[in-house]
Amino acid sequence: MVSLSRRELLALTAAVAVPARAAESPRSLVALTQGQDRRKNITAALTAIDDQIRPQLKHKKYVLIKPNFVSVEKQLAATHADAIRGILDYLAPRFKGPVVIAESSRQSTFQGYETFLYTRLPGEFRSQKVQLVDLNEEAKFKPIQIVDPNLHFTPVRLAARLFDPDAFIIGSAILKAHNYAVATLSVKNMAMGAPLHSSSKEATAWHDKPKYHAGYRQMHLNLLLTAKALRPQWGAAVIDGFEGMENDGPVNGTPVEHKIAIASTDFIAADRVGVEAMGVNAEWVGYLNYCAEAGLGCYDLSRIDVRGNAPLADVRKIYKLHSQIKQQLQWLGPLAHA
Repeated sequence: MVSLSRRELLALTAAVAVPARAAESPRSLVALTQGQDRRKNITAALTAIDDQIRPQLKHKKYVLIKPNFVSVEKQLAATHADAIRGILDYLAPRFKGPVVIAESSRQSTFQGYETFLYTRLPGEFRSQKVQLVDLNEEAKFKPIQIVDPNLHFTPVRLAARLFDPDAFIIGSAILKAHNYAVATLSVKNMAMGAPLHSSSKEATAWHDKPKYHAGYRQMHLNLLLTAKALRPQWGAAVIDGFEGMENDGPVNGTPVEHKIAIASTDFIAADRVGVEAMGVNAEWVGYLNYCAEAGLGCYDLSRIDVRGNAPLADVRKIYKLHSQIKQQLQWLGPLAHA
């Protein structure tokens, strides 16, 4: 029998280079707000870290907001338009360039824009020149390698816009339990929103998102590989926890009234605060641990400063995890094969 340790599994990702990690990572700042208005919570969270965002924002030509449309039919599973309004409210007095809202849903992205009333946003925010983009239909991509069920590398196509150095990229995620990766927050929103499927103009249909679901263990590696490729262009993470999702997420779960919002320029730190707010064991979320080990952000709660009107201890709830959580946690043990 051959057993691969967690460190050996991480070594499989060496095909995508990252800088060497310092012995002690710098501290990270995360905003945490709570209130009775989703839109205002989001604006308040971003305003709380304004000093972190502005230096980056002033060098960008446009802002790209990446929502989460894992479903284009169920509002609980998708980024609410009021969360986007909260981001646009923050940007209005601070950034005069255009704003692109871009997603690559596993279905029809524009169906999601219509269902969730995103189509109203360009008219409401005319001065910000808001544009709705379906990354699948834009059909521009950058290839990277992830792993298949046998831990062999396989190619996937990621949306080219998410690599654009002219864009300040804001990921607009949700607090949700997940059917493969324990919990999904900002990092997973960015990573799983990047792989594309064929556009309506292509004669041959293809879809790269299913390649990520190569197994419970492989999913964590694939999210790490994708996050490493995308991380240089990430601007700010926004997590809407006004109404989270527990049980059988990321689509078929049940609501949790939480009324919080999280924001940070460190996506890993934002997710750590989110995991804590959900009452999830932080060691269980493999891809976030891998991302921290690869130097993509801070996952050490003792090195995260939380700013805002909501102390973390006061907003912590216990989300019920997916019914297959025991199978999901197999990644923590050794990978053995004959």
